[in-house]
Amino acid sequence: ETVIFADKLMYTGFGMATRAGISIAVDDMLITAQKTEIIADAEKEVQEIEQQYTSGLVTQGERYNKVVDIWGRAGDLVAKAMMDQLGVEPVMDWDGKTREWTPRMDKKTNQPVMQESFNSIYMMADSGARGSAAQIRQLAGMRGLMAKPDGSIIETPITANFREGLNVLQYFISTHGARKGLADTALKTANSGYLTRRLVDVTQDLVVTEDDCGTTQGVYMKALIEGGEVVESLRERILGRVCANDVIDPESGKVMSPANALLDEDAVEAIEAAGIDEVKVRTPLTCETRYGLCAKCYGRDLGRGSPVNVGEAVGVIAAQSIGEPGTQLTMRTFHIGGAASRTAVVSQIESKSNGVVRYAAGMRYVTNSRGELVVISRNGEIMIHDESGRERERHKVPYGATLTPRDGDVVKAGQVLATWDPHTRPIVTEYAGRIKFENVEEGVTVARQIDEVTGLSTLVVVDPKRRGSIQARGLRPQVKLLDESGGEIRIAGSDQSVNITFQIGSIITVRDGQQVGVGEVLARIPQETSKTRDITGGLPRVAELFEARSPKDAGLLAEITGTVSFGKDTKGKQRLVITGLDGVAHEFLIAKDKHVMAHDGQVVNKGEMIVDGPAEPHDILRLLGVEALARYICNEVQDVYRLQGVKINDKHIEVIVRQMLRRVQIVEPGDTRFITGEQIERAEVLEENEKVEADDKKPAIYEHMLLGITKASLSTDSFISAASFQETTRVLTEAAIMGKRDELRGLKENVIVGRLIPAGTGLAYHRVRKRQAVAAELAEGAVPAEEAPIGTESQEQVA
Repeated sequence: ETVIFADKLMYTGFGMATRAGISIAVDDMLITAQKTEIIADAEKEVQEIEQQYTSGLVTQGERYNKVVDIWGRAGDLVAKAMMDQLGVEPVMDWDGKTREWTPRMDKKTNQPVMQESFNSIYMMADSGARGSAAQIRQLAGMRGLMAKPDGSIIETPITANFREGLNVLQYFISTHGARKGLADTALKTANSGYLTRRLVDVTQDLVVTEDDCGTTQGVYMKALIEGGEVVESLRERILGRVCANDVIDPESGKVMSPANALLDEDAVEAIEAAGIDEVKVRTPLTCETRYGLCAKCYGRDLGRGSPVNVGEAVGVIAAQSIGEPGTQLTMRTFHIGGAASRTAVVSQIESKSNGVVRYAAGMRYVTNSRGELVVISRNGEIMIHDESGRERERHKVPYGATLTPRDGDVVKAGQVLATWDPHTRPIVTEYAGRIKFENVEEGVTVARQIDEVTGLSTLVVVDPKRRGSIQARGLRPQVKLLDESGGEIRIAGSDQSVNITFQIGSIITVRDGQQVGVGEVLARIPQETSKTRDITGGLPRVAELFEARSPKDAGLLAEITGTVSFGKDTKGKQRLVITGLDGVAHEFLIAKDKHVMAHDGQVVNKGEMIVDGPAEPHDILRLLGVEALARYICNEVQDVYRLQGVKINDKHIEVIVRQMLRRVQIVEPGDTRFITGEQIERAEVLEENEKVEADDKKPAIYEHMLLGITKASLSTDSFISAASFQETTRVLTEAAIMGKRDELRGLKENVIVGRLIPAGTGLAYHRVRKRQAVAAELAEGAVPAEEAPIGTESQEQVA
């Protein structure tokens, strides 16, 4: 019956596809009429920027960035207008008299009645069968900006599309991208396959071994908001999870979902309707099952929509779910033919909903002479609350932005909350006074750069490594502010004078002796020109995260909570001191060319970023803990995939992170058999601690270690699995020297020795077999009852 059913299904499918008559024709590519005016507007804007550049108002880099931005936006507008036009069409009626199709008119408005379009190309993309908006945009919109082989964007876009046809020059520009795509594809497929192999290897022994581990721990989940956009709603994040404690309706106080209940579609809908902002859910990270995972911490089996079964090999599923899109993504560069898929730079924040503006506690600002509020905090945030005081949206506001509404103002949806220049980062003064330059010497610490085109000159701070003499290298160009009597202005509430340091590359916009007001810009730091963000940067990024590599030029996190001050500089380094609340000072030496985000007298919290740069995962784990690390890795990996429109469930990434954290380092052995500094599996330490605590002795204290996936695979307890992965001779010799014993817990070891794998029905088979073996031994009286082995360990030793 099944075969016949499948056959009928196939014939029905083909029959319907034939009747639908979907084909592809040039006439289906409708070019929007707005295209010409959008392009004309963009050209006008570019002309304005060119004029600003000739009059010296913007630098070469800024001009390039802004031009690329304008064209990027124009391309998006054309694409949107085109999709809007493709998406609807008038309803047509057959006129018997004239014997032709005429549009049906609405009697009230006298406008044609519209319906969703039956355009073949639109239906193909809209149904998700093949093609995407990005490809239609090249057929009927404009091809847009293209990238050079080195990844930088060519600033003259291709305004034509494939229906209009390209001219010779446009075709030539396109060839870069096409060639790059082909080369990338060939190189990346191998990379992606290797990532999948490492992921499978690190998680292959993770199987659901019990129903509930009984933990009360979990992680708080809330909607992911980036740049004011809800990237992932709360419902998406908690659907199919198990809640760790009761979810209570804030208005009625009733329990909506009891602890340990699976959150299905209905429950999630109710939670969202009640306006609950965050829910504590169980996660593989906090699961207390020793070997494997429990079904409650994993939640829903994503393939079936029901709670996961005991015996499911969730590790391999997670590895394949992350690895497989990587294989697709590598092709993605090729599909869009090198059309620069760079996101337009944000330069303002608009509110998405009506409500009351609230500034977060960390927001600090000053009012300048024009009455504008200028942000001087690095981690300021604006929130919009609705009438009942619930947070509706939250936006990060960069340093130097201008705030439009004040705290407590009522705003409408679409109102601008803050604006800033996305291409430069300003240095703003918090005090008014007369400028006094220190160590700003032309030809030594600063260079006067004259723009060839405009003939105007600016002062730019030079890299100390490029300065001639040794003395010059130690100088830090900075500004002091003087009051009317010529005395130095001091920071409020301290005896330190106001010191503003210019970092390398700053373009100084003030003159010596100039009078400045509060909130005025003293210098601008240009942001680097944009390269295309493509998964080419993405796949290595995912591998880097899972390998837990320290990024080069990593940022620095504050070791303790305390007050920042600057010590005496040593050669090439600046000394940053954080004095804790207990008066203990921590010193950091930071390279001169690094951008310090904290300023003199600022209070920073433990784990807060004080030197700009990518975060170091090991530091996050040490200072902020397992949950913060998991959140960081999850969000970073998701960012890479989300950029390509690939959805991966967070659970899969959490499963991998659990495996990266499975080893611990002994800090204090207590009365256990371990030694200080030893690195062992967490499960082993927990078992030993339980034994020791049962005898009222002192348990071992340990700290988590973060291992990359390759390292984690090689340092697993099973030498058979490790030897079949990489560095076979080393693994086997070490195992032989240490006299290791392989318990055959994972899938790989069992496949290699030719046994049934301990997953699915195999798990039950091994359990029954072990029970029988133990019962037989007990019957013979060979083993005392309390020493009888239980659990999933196999008692067979592998020779």
